[in-house]
Amino acid sequence: MRRREFVGLTGSALFSAVLAQPEPAQSTRLDIERIAAVLVDYTAPADNVTNLDALADAVAAAKSNYQACHYGRVTANLPALLRKLRAACTALDGDDRLRAQALTAEAYHVTASILLKQEDKGLAWLAADRSVQAAHLSQSPLMIGSSSRIITHALMDGGHHRAATDAARGAAERMDADLTSPSADDLSIYGSLLLRGAVAAASAGNRHNTTELLDEAAEAGTRLGHDANHMWTAFGPNNVLCHRVNIALRFGDAGTAIDYARRIELDQLPINERKATVLLDTSRAFLMCSQHDKALHILRAAGELAPEEVAGRPAALRLVRDILATAPISVRREAREYAATLGVSA
Repeated sequence: MRRREFVGLTGSALFSAVLAQPEPAQSTRLDIERIAAVLVDYTAPADNVTNLDALADAVAAAKSNYQACHYGRVTANLPALLRKLRAACTALDGDDRLRAQALTAEAYHVTASILLKQEDKGLAWLAADRSVQAAHLSQSPLMIGSSSRIITHALMDGGHHRAATDAARGAAERMDADLTSPSADDLSIYGSLLLRGAVAAASAGNRHNTTELLDEAAEAGTRLGHDANHMWTAFGPNNVLCHRVNIALRFGDAGTAIDYARRIELDQLPINERKATVLLDTSRAFLMCSQHDKALHILRAAGELAPEEVAGRPAALRLVRDILATAPISVRREAREYAATLGVSA
């Protein structure tokens, strides 16, 4: 990668963050069939001894690995974890059952997130619905708000943009009514719901709703005052900017997307998944501007930062093909060589 050019594209703060030691590539073959089998298993769960603390640790590991873009590791461990959580929800009662339901909501949330990245809409919807159901059974307003994010994402991914906007806005309004003295968790879930609603509104082409929801999310980010990972949201002012990049692309305004990308302090984002996603969006923006060299360099930076985010996602591989198919002679050789490392051909 011609790193000096990358410095000029996005600023020194983003550049220094991207240059962190790349992690070794993981296998990108995800065993989705084993997840599918668990999702449609309606047999009575095994009567096993339940250790809630161990289950909480396993759910936290799944969320953490997902956010680090270790998707193969997450997928390998999810089937057994989902079975154990189902057994816990059946065997326990009282506060322990409520806690097990909350953990189940989180586990199905990450399951749906993996499936959405793999563009498996049917299974993703099933997992998202399970997350919301478990969240309501947990009786935790925070968990209900958190799971509302993934059901909104599933609706949007299915093309139901108006319903997705309404779902996110409604969940945020229900939280807002109780935010007299909000905690960092409250603000993070609330702001993340608004961001998800803004993306859905943009996908529906509704600029007014998009702007309104984005501005409310920005206010929540200002109130929080920093980027953090409360309730696994990665929410904060820089995350709001990341969503502004994505939304500008949805409206076809690549120049505005690039301007927002230049304002992001990438090293302030707490998770690799969010960093890689905004780099991929920025790459798309440069491709829309026919600046293939810059698009390729940023794409490669995303691949160094989070190998499985690029090598294992259909959307990222389509971006690779688009760059390869339209690259001018000056970029074509480098694009072809990089595409070959990912198993992509013209």
